Amino acid sequence: MTRAFAPALCGLLVWTALAWGQRPSDADAAAIIEKSRDRALAYARSLPDFVCTEVVHRYSEIKPQTRGPSPSTATMQIPAARKWTPTDKLTVRLSFFQQAEDHKLTLLNDKPTDQKYETLAGGTTAGEFGGTLQNIFDRDAQTAFKWERWKTVRRHRAAVYSYSVEAAHSHYLVVNGAVGDTHEAIVKFHGSLEVDRETGEVLHLTYVADQIPKDVKLDKASTSVDYDFAEVAGRSYLLPTHSESEILSAALSVKNDMDFREYRRFSADSTIEFGTGK
Repeated sequence: MTRAFAPALCGLLVWTALAWGQRPSDADAAAIIEKSRDRALAYARSLPDFVCTEVVHRYSEIKPQTRGPSPSTATMQIPAARKWTPTDKLTVRLSFFQQAEDHKLTLLNDKPTDQKYETLAGGTTAGEFGGTLQNIFDRDAQTAFKWERWKTVRRHRAAVYSYSVEAAHSHYLVVNGAVGDTHEAIVKFHGSLEVDRETGEVLHLTYVADQIPKDVKLDKASTSVDYDFAEVAGRSYLLPTHSESEILSAALSVKNDMDFREYRRFSADSTIEFGTGK
């Protein structure tokens, strides 16, 4: 998984004996994760080659002001709620071919553009189509999982887990800076998973960078991804539908709100009619 910022799932489990609100045993909680691991590690290989439309609404932060001290709270400062202002809208032709993602910027603020996606100033993201799941569930990552609770996600009974990956086993790369003058680091990260308890499929995940080195000059990088079923060439696949990310720094902070739609099979002459992308 990469987060860039440039100012410029084992066998089938049977749950008949487990009540809905009951905490699973450690063995059962671990079994869900193992099923999820099998599904996650096979995820990218299970996907067909496809294209889709990714619509990204990007925002920048209006720096919050602090409320001045009052006589009764002379040493207290209460930050105002974070505010965001829209900066631009990206319409991207996202292709997934031979298990690799490719982003091609097609519209900028609903107007055709020749600008390259990788040259965009502001925050960009990648990895929603298997890279992130691989980095969480790969055994070499030595991820620590902890069962938290049960939850209903779109009529699915899901097990919620927290997890963490140490920097020594991480592949989470954060990058900050202008082209030709970037600062980057592989960092520790943590987050949460919402896992269908019957199939092991990940329905929602979050991840947050930890202990970002000071020379990268980023205060926070975090992302959430929602997965649901979409049809590609007559078959149903679990695919990203929505993602949100925040990248915060002292100089500038950004938020991206991303929707994935119009999935179709990839071919050499694949095209997508974007329209307004609303």
